[in-house]
Amino acid sequence: MMGLINDGAGAAGAAGAANGQRRFGIGHFDLIVVDEAHRSIYQKYRSIFSYFDALLVGLTATPKDEIDRNTYSLFGLEDGVPTDAYGLDEAITEGYLVPPRAVSVPLQFQREGIRYSALSEAEKEQWDALEWDDDGNGGNPPDEVNAQAINQWLFNTDTVDKVLAVLMERGHKVAGGDRIGKTIVFAKNQAHAEFITERFDANYPERRGDWARTITFKTRYAQSLIGDFSQKDKAPHIAISVDMLDTGIDVPEVVNLVFFKPVRSQTKFWQMLGRGTRLCPDLYGPGQDKQDFFIFDFCQNLEYFSQNLMGSDGALAEPLSQKLFKARLELVGTLDVRLSAGGVADAAPAQSLVLTEAAIRSDTASLLQRTVAGMSLDNFVVRPQRRYVQAWMQPDAWQRPSAEQLGEVAAHLSHLPSSVRDEDEDAKRFDLLMLQVQLASLRAEPGLARLQARVQQLANALLALASVPAVQAELLLIDAITGEEWWQDVTLPMLEQARRKLRGLIKLIEKSSRAVVYTDFEDALGETAEVALPLVASAVDFERFRSKAKAFLRAHDSRLALHKLRRNQPLTAADLQELEALLHEAGGTDHDMDRARTLHTSVPAFVRSLVGLDREAATQVFAHLIAGGTASASQLQFIDEIVHHLTEHGAMPATRLYASPFTDIHAQGPDGVFDAANVEHLFVALQGLELQAQAQGQPKQQAVA
Repeated sequence: MMGLINDGAGAAGAAGAANGQRRFGIGHFDLIVVDEAHRSIYQKYRSIFSYFDALLVGLTATPKDEIDRNTYSLFGLEDGVPTDAYGLDEAITEGYLVPPRAVSVPLQFQREGIRYSALSEAEKEQWDALEWDDDGNGGNPPDEVNAQAINQWLFNTDTVDKVLAVLMERGHKVAGGDRIGKTIVFAKNQAHAEFITERFDANYPERRGDWARTITFKTRYAQSLIGDFSQKDKAPHIAISVDMLDTGIDVPEVVNLVFFKPVRSQTKFWQMLGRGTRLCPDLYGPGQDKQDFFIFDFCQNLEYFSQNLMGSDGALAEPLSQKLFKARLELVGTLDVRLSAGGVADAAPAQSLVLTEAAIRSDTASLLQRTVAGMSLDNFVVRPQRRYVQAWMQPDAWQRPSAEQLGEVAAHLSHLPSSVRDEDEDAKRFDLLMLQVQLASLRAEPGLARLQARVQQLANALLALASVPAVQAELLLIDAITGEEWWQDVTLPMLEQARRKLRGLIKLIEKSSRAVVYTDFEDALGETAEVALPLVASAVDFERFRSKAKAFLRAHDSRLALHKLRRNQPLTAADLQELEALLHEAGGTDHDMDRARTLHTSVPAFVRSLVGLDREAATQVFAHLIAGGTASASQLQFIDEIVHHLTEHGAMPATRLYASPFTDIHAQGPDGVFDAANVEHLFVALQGLELQAQAQGQPKQQAVA
């Protein structure tokens, strides 16, 4: 869209562009709907929404306290106060989603790591025989491996086996209990996912191959596997994923989620949890719908997110190019101060480097000027900043700008796209690091030692590539940087020379050179415990109360108020009090009663939803529709299905008649079975039952039958 706004072309708009008109003018759209409208849109796409003069509607499944304040400002809203919000607890309570059953499973190695001293003698021998990465230990085995390393580069067989055993033993089963329900395992990385798959095949050889599959962005034909996973009875039944299935996948049959990695983003955690909340009718058999789903957490995520953590403002990460632009502005400003104070030496340093601080300042300012000159005023993102672009694209503007002027450039120009850009991301990251080192050195900041260590770490990694000709050409410089002597009296020109010579080599460094270690030490599995999650706790509690109340009421169906309610007879005020007393006896609180009234409009309506309607009473309501013995087989079946539903649920909205099983009798529902007059009678009868349920406790109101 940003490209189309800029060039105004595209096949359909070529003629318009030729006449100097854009394909999309500012008034092209009346309404823009933004899905996933949380913090990412503010930084990446705000210019689109600023360009178009249209109403803007944003949708997101992110909890309202987790949405960034800048996103609220984009929609002109007060922080934390969306135009409308529908909570997860409300959706669960009102029956649109199913609740989670969150189970925390403590594993010793996942929480504490592995200590050599705690191993058995046989395990110590195994530890000593392992090929450990050097990691500063001179090749010697470490004394311990911390918890962060588990499943990052150290994979322990017994840890994974215990996780799989918990899932296979305690997870929801389908197909009459013979098969684990659809399960997503959230793994830490690609190697971890593959190791889990390998251990599943080893532990369950009769199900190896298709039952559990790794599905990640590196998996060939991943979309095909997701398609198979989405089919109820088709393998794979366990999808082991890294990031790919965290969001965006909608498989109602998912009943088990396994968190085998730590998650510290509240937004991401709730999106991952959402993979299990979908309704799924008849999952366990006819009439046996999905009621909940399991979360098996092995990495203390549940404890972390059950603390009612405060929402984060979410620091918006600036793009790398913007960080570089700002760092170069800082360098120019800092060197200008030194020039004014007479502290910049124009002569060549003792090391005979050709660069001087004044030359570095000039080169940096020149690069910034060229970057601004490369900002096209035809670009709709750039155009609002025309005044600043036109001013700072002139070389003279960079002669001696004030600190306030440089701040102005940073605020208005640093984020804009330019045709002057570097596509080597690794080189740009090294540039930024070296700019930070240069600034810390000029300002004598205490953080210089930390930055120096990072540069030395990269230089050491390059030393390992000494056989590469390009690295070999700079080997003396690289070797010097790894030591301490080079850094003792380091100058800005020395740092700049190192940046220029090494920036093109950084991409040769392997992103991860840590050796992978596989072990087979006995892990310890602690007591599992269900954890209450704050956003769904009230909904889960109400569902538990609903289940208890249903069992209690059906065990006490001889009580007069219940007898009258099930037979569709008017209730008195005394009957209403008795129903409330019964719910309190079943363990209900005043909060439960309030929630029942909110969801079902009244206590009697809630009670009837639990105990249903007496079959004879339900049949009597519709007797006039099939009286006279002339009803067809389809009409009799249709009424029987309605009666069956009412005996279970007590009431039914008329819209339900246009869904299965009624559309199984006729595709047009009641319209294909009854004439228009009788369809109207059918609607009135169903509405009457709903009104009757809502009007309980009004002594003068008669039952509608």
